[in-house]
Amino acid sequence: MRTTTKVLAMGGAVLAAVTVTGPARAGGVPEADLAFHGSAVMEGDRVEVQLTPSNHGPSAVPEADVRLRWSVPLADRQILPVGCVRTGEREVVCGTGPLPADGPGQRIDLGLMLRDRPQEVRLEIATVWSGGMVDRDRTNDQVRVLVLDTGDAYSF
Repeated sequence: MRTTTKVLAMGGAVLAAVTVTGPARAGGVPEADLAFHGSAVMEGDRVEVQLTPSNHGPSAVPEADVRLRWSVPLADRQILPVGCVRTGEREVVCGTGPLPADGPGQRIDLGLMLRDRPQEVRLEIATVWSGGMVDRDRTNDQVRVLVLDTGDAYSF
């Protein structure tokens, strides 16, 4: 069994300090397969995103970070849920919390204001840190979705 520690700091603030333990795989690093599913709705200058992270295993992940990047700037002021931080004009990074092997994590709910009132936005979702795990299948943890200003939910 291998143990590693990961500390993620942004702007001088520590976001996570996590100890990773799990079965060692080839090369001595545990493996996990992260995926993201959910929906996004846009009405006017507001976007609502519901995102459920999951892990297809084989190792549990004590914490991971997911980046949500929009094609348009976000409004200057945002109210973000605990575990999320704004990292740029168009980006937010959220911690997933623990992800069991072969199971879903806690849903992340974001309600964000856009700087303007575009007719559409492109939302890109991607893992930026996988808790020290190797994820050999990156096809399901990198998502792109076009969200139109219709009030309809666009699933991913």
